[in-house]
Amino acid sequence: QVQLVESGGGSVQAGGSLRLSCLRSEIRRGCPADKDVTWYRQVPGKEREFVSSIALSGPTSYADSVKGRFDISRDTTRNTVYLQMNSLKSEDTAMYYCRGRAERPLTSLERKRGCTESYWGRGTQVTVS
Repeated sequence: QVQLVESGGGSVQAGGSLRLSCLRSEIRRGCPADKDVTWYRQVPGKEREFVSSIALSGPTSYADSVKGRFDISRDTTRNTVYLQMNSLKSEDTAMYYCRGRAERPLTSLERKRGCTESYWGRGTQVTVS
């Protein structure tokens, strides 16, 4: 059950930019708001690694490898979190995933509705050459 939908990936030359989007699916209507939304990335054969996170209250964090190049933001009116990626490098090539976490424990009704405490999208591929 997809609850977050990533988009914006693609192929770009080194030094270029991409903006990824993470849309909160309507499936999650009636579920608690996001405590935070985090971007991860993964290349085949390696573990998924943290990229950037934004909390409901606003604070952001970044992996050292992307600081100064990536910028995370959210548009609550569009239920979307963005990851602006600039000065892309070949080592940024990966599948990018977003994960959301509920802001509080779920009620039994919310669980029956299909809400979960943690939810992922299916990813969007970024290739930098």
